[in-house]
Amino acid sequence: MKKNIPHRKNKHAVNRVTGKEIADMLGISAMTVSRAINNRGYIHEETRQKVVAAAKKMGYSPNNIAKSLVLKKTHTIGVVIPEITHSFFPEAIRGIEEVTYRAHYDLILTHSAEDAKRERDAIRTLESKRVDGILISMAESVEDHKTYKELIAIGVPIVFFDRCVAGIGASCVSIDDELSAMKITEHLLAHGYKRVAHLSGPKDVSIGRARLNGFKRALAARGIVCHPELVIDSGFHESGGYAAMKKLLALPKAQQPRAVVAVNDPAAFGAMRAIQERGLRIPEDIAIAGFSDDIRAAMMPVPLTTVRQPAYEVGRLAALKLLGLIEGKSPAIEEIIVQTEQVIRKSCGCH
Repeated sequence: MKKNIPHRKNKHAVNRVTGKEIADMLGISAMTVSRAINNRGYIHEETRQKVVAAAKKMGYSPNNIAKSLVLKKTHTIGVVIPEITHSFFPEAIRGIEEVTYRAHYDLILTHSAEDAKRERDAIRTLESKRVDGILISMAESVEDHKTYKELIAIGVPIVFFDRCVAGIGASCVSIDDELSAMKITEHLLAHGYKRVAHLSGPKDVSIGRARLNGFKRALAARGIVCHPELVIDSGFHESGGYAAMKKLLALPKAQQPRAVVAVNDPAAFGAMRAIQERGLRIPEDIAIAGFSDDIRAAMMPVPLTTVRQPAYEVGRLAALKLLGLIEGKSPAIEEIIVQTEQVIRKSCGCH
């Protein structure tokens, strides 16, 4: 038999001090307290100081939910990233956080794990929390842009970073992926490598398309045929790079590449493991270059030649652009390009 147990108030619970209680103590109106605490509207400076002092003494903390309903702003920004293992995104988030912290905005960070459904769920969650804007780096499995278009249609400010969606009506901060991929491929070709393979990213993701195009442009500029069997889809992860490199090594000896350009460093790490498991040497048997300058690139058994992406700067500029949209200071749609640089190490044989 169940017994009705009376509710007991937690003796350790602390009641939240309200603006009305401060007003009652000082003998002024709640509106005056609100103006003093939020520094809005005219109020005598002596009164303002009394309110602030009383609020501090009483342990007052503002009701941000109520405040957001009045101001129609939550001072929160949502961030959607596709992965957390690649060092690019933690560094980009550091740049984002530096800007938002100084502007007194809080971040809500979500992770799509490269899955389109998880990304949609994350965006809907952020929208339900009434964030003031969203920074998005697209998941590799996204096939349509309906969710992004819906956000734009209802007036939610969004800015893409790193992985962009062209022609959708939103700003983007990224690098020139095509030009950077072309240059790192040219670097290998200039040192005599002619049979060069590419571990490519998903074609539905902007950086996958652009880096493949840059690779092809470099070959075409030297009159070198891009052989289909030397372009293998690896995706953006180490496991994909490993599997793609195994396919290249399964080709007849005469068709195997002498050098490899990977879509990013994790794919290159996987390829390096496959090469070394075969008993081949880097760069003596197969040279390799990556893209992004992952924190592990310089610490590999054979340090990896790569393209350095300024991730912090990408994140910082994306956050500044979004805040400009939110605050009505930067309404224009922009494509902001951040410069990269090549980092030449031993893996390409050109150190």
